[in-house]
This record gives sequence, structure tokens and C-alpha cells, in this order.
Amino acid sequence: MLSPKSFLYEQANGVGWITLNRPERLNALTFEVYRELTETFAVLRDEQDVRAVVITGAGRAFCSGGDVRDIIAELQSLDIAGHLEFTQMTCQLIRNLRALRKPVIACLNGTVAGAGACIALASDLRIAAPEAKIAFLFVRVGLSGADMGACFLLPRYVGLAKATELLYTGDFITAEEAERIGLYNRVVPAEDLHTEARALAERLARGPAFALALTKEMLDREWEVSLDTALEWEAQAQAACMQHPDFREAFAAITEKREPKFQ
Repeated sequence: MLSPKSFLYEQANGVGWITLNRPERLNALTFEVYRELTETFAVLRDEQDVRAVVITGAGRAFCSGGDVRDIIAELQSLDIAGHLEFTQMTCQLIRNLRALRKPVIACLNGTVAGAGACIALASDLRIAAPEAKIAFLFVRVGLSGADMGACFLLPRYVGLAKATELLYTGDFITAEEAERIGLYNRVVPAEDLHTEARALAERLARGPAFALALTKEMLDREWEVSLDTALEWEAQAQAACMQHPDFREAFAAITEKREPKFQ
């Protein structure tokens, strides 16, 4: 089982549970956390016992972004090559997260800001406590809102106008507002948050992994193609699912009036 040093990891019932664990720093990201998260999402591709992933934070924040002392201060001394190396590394985390063909749920226990907001954005689903206000803070520190996929992903969730507002201002919005505009899937009482996230993750982990993987792949690939191309890809994806044992198992379960047992 994975044993990262810079955050917590546990695995049970088909779910890998990542907990950012620097509560005294609002789970701000360090170079080591970035590196280990990036490596973890790559390794999880081949972890057959992990069929869904949850990422959350310890304490009162999900993630407040890059650590001012560990990252922001260090960046002041780098040249353009060093800055590009860093930004490409942060984008590789998002690339690995999206390339993981398993459901990823962001369990947002508190403040979601900067790079933390981008990690939540790149996850497949977002379940939040009422305290989970969110902001894409980059312009507040003189950086572009185009960070870690934000300009690509955010308009697809909330529309171009609202995404522009959030990325131009860097303002926080409440969890309730984030749910209203479609950024969060649901907001639940804080005391129910982990129970809800675990129940959803375990439900997905019991589901047809091959079909879910293809669904995630198609959601990504079809953003930038014509309807005709998308229809052809979906025809091929569905035909592939029909060849998979899970399809036959689902039919058998229906006829035998029982729950399916997917591979």
C-alpha cells in the first residue's frame, strides 16, 4: 500500500483516502506535497484494489494553496527556467489526476483556495461542508487566473461569465453559492461530510470500473470535438462495454433479482 510522507493515506473497501495533513498551515502545499501527490495519482492507476479515490484535508481547511514560506518565498529567487519548471510540475499533478481513470471525490472540509481550488476543480465530484468557501486567489498575488487548468475547467462547470468573474477578482464565494452555480455537487452538514463522501466513494467502487473509466475518458475527450465525432467515440465506447463481463453480470443480476458483482 502507498505510504506517502507528506500526507496521510488509507485504503479500505476499494477506496483510497488521501488526507492533506498540515492543519497548522491550513494544509498549504509544499514542494514535497506537490511531488508526492503527483506520484500518488500516477501510482493509483495500477492499484487494482483501489477503484475510487477521496481527497480531503485535516483541520479547518481543505487546502489554502501554495505555502508562503516553502514555495512563494522560494519562487522569488528563481529565474524564468526555474519558474517554468515549477509551473509545469504543478500542472503535472492535474494531468495525473485527470488521467486516473477512476472516480476522484474532493471532500471539502473547509477553506479551498488557490492551488487547493484547482485540485478540487480537477476532481470528478465535490462534496463540501458549509465552511468550504472557495477562491481562485491567483490575481490577488499578481499571477494569472490561468493556473493548473483553471481557465480550461472552470468555465465548463460554471459558464464563461461566472468563471471570468471568479478568476478576475479572486474573491471567495460561500459553499452554498458554489453549489448554486454548479461548482460543488452538494453541500452537507460538517458532521456528515466524511460519511457522505465515503458512502459515495464506496458506491462508485462497487460499480463497473471499466464503464466508469470510459465515462471519465469520454467526458474529457469530448469537450473539444464535433457532435459527429463525439457520437462515433461514444458508439465505440459503448460497444466495448457490451463486450465486457460487467455487462453480462448486470444482465444476470437483473434476471436473478440480486445486486451485481462487478469485476
